[in-house]
Amino acid sequence: MPRKPDATKGTLTGSVICADTGKPARFAEVQLLPASMFSAHQGSNNDLDLSETADTGLDGRFTIEAVPPGDYYAFATLNGYLDPERGIDFSRADPNAGDGDQIADVLSQWKDHFVPVSVTAQHSSEVSIQIERGSEIDGTVTYDDSTPAIGVRFKLLRKTAEDKWTPVGESKGDWSLGETSDSHGRYRITDLPAGEYKVCAMLPVQSEESAPQICLGDTFRQRNSQAVKVDAGDAAGGADIVIPLTGLFTVAGNITVGADGHSPAQATVRLLYGDDRAMDRSTTIRGDGSFEFQYVPAGNYILQVTNVQDNGGNSARGSDQQAQPAAEVHRYLDKEVPLSVQGEMNDVNITLIEAFPQKSAGP
Repeated sequence: MPRKPDATKGTLTGSVICADTGKPARFAEVQLLPASMFSAHQGSNNDLDLSETADTGLDGRFTIEAVPPGDYYAFATLNGYLDPERGIDFSRADPNAGDGDQIADVLSQWKDHFVPVSVTAQHSSEVSIQIERGSEIDGTVTYDDSTPAIGVRFKLLRKTAEDKWTPVGESKGDWSLGETSDSHGRYRITDLPAGEYKVCAMLPVQSEESAPQICLGDTFRQRNSQAVKVDAGDAAGGADIVIPLTGLFTVAGNITVGADGHSPAQATVRLLYGDDRAMDRSTTIRGDGSFEFQYVPAGNYILQVTNVQDNGGNSARGSDQQAQPAAEVHRYLDKEVPLSVQGEMNDVNITLIEAFPQKSAGP
């Protein structure tokens, strides 16, 4: 819907062209980001509120009206073409840095693909954006009885210049990638920059953190996975994965704390590989203190329990509307337990002790 004219703002018009065909990019999404987001110590999450979007028409053109004056960077996305979300290494940002520094570091990785533009009040600025064909990885996922694995999710890792493997995509909720296998077990992961990748199929249970994975080469471990190389704008086919139906077990139990063995308010449970402590998956406890990992292959593991506490809740008000003091927070020591998984394990019960026991009140 067109915006009302505003004398304090400007207009941005432009076109989006597909670099591989030279033709208009029809129904592409154009996004405009404030230039301040690219500057450390200046950008913040609040700048995201200033971002603007528009869709191109059949002629590849777009218009964004009532844009606040200032400097911006523009880019466009279209299925089959490079997507910043799949080219940026989100894990590279320093988690201890401020919001502005993290945003600037993330966006700087893709800055060469953004087009700078200035918008002034009462004027119309023009910009031309070119998008490049992305690479893709194609394959099938089947169970070992030859039936298709339908609705399977995926995790993708890309090799960095430092020979490390970093996840592709930014986790929004439960899954970093939106692709799933179709009714024939076929899948396509698109919009990628050229590079070397590892593909893992994730069984669609719970979330990405807790889901079992089977990687290319039919291995459960990312480190043993086969890699696939794909050139710019090309498709790498034959990335087929087979999921076993046997030899997978459940690891479940309960986390309790204190002398009375009550359930904590929160705890994180991780399943680590016993040889190198690499994380297989992670989950949080349920309200009753229970946890569960499904489809765990036989092997030696370490069960790690961290971030355990009774949070006590927030201050409440009684019937007289007087504020009641919040319950005191109790934290508990982390714990690790070795596990040898050779069959179903439904009674892995762990009790933790308080990290800073409360002193009893004196006389």
